Amino acid sequence: MSTLSHQHDAVTEIIRPAAIVPEEAARAVLLELARRDVQNGGVWESEPTTWSLWDRPWLPSGDAGDAQLLGSLHVAYGTPTRYEITIYRVTVTVAGVDAGWTVESLSDAALRHGGLSLAACPRAQLAAPPKPFRF
Repeated sequence: MSTLSHQHDAVTEIIRPAAIVPEEAARAVLLELARRDVQNGGVWESEPTTWSLWDRPWLPSGDAGDAQLLGSLHVAYGTPTRYEITIYRVTVTVAGVDAGWTVESLSDAALRHGGLSLAACPRAQLAAPPKPFRF
């Protein structure tokens, strides 16, 4: 079950249950995103909480210049286990939507480096809600 929201044609989807990138795939994805970094002639910017796709590499100065953000995967490292990565939200910007990107295609563009797709990712186990507190 996912929650979609649209703001001025940008799309954000809360991934429920969250997608889990297993340890081996996580290492491969992180390595390839680093190799394709916007400051090294690539189009990915990976940070501890987001993986962002840009339409072109950044300027040699490290500035984004005219590059447009196409979308971002919001991630948490080290969860649910130390070496796994959880993807809990994906946003495709207006520029990304205009370029034909979707939540699935953006996610798959990153995850393919680990041999995965969003649809094939293992999912987090959802805990049952707590019992109501009674007086």
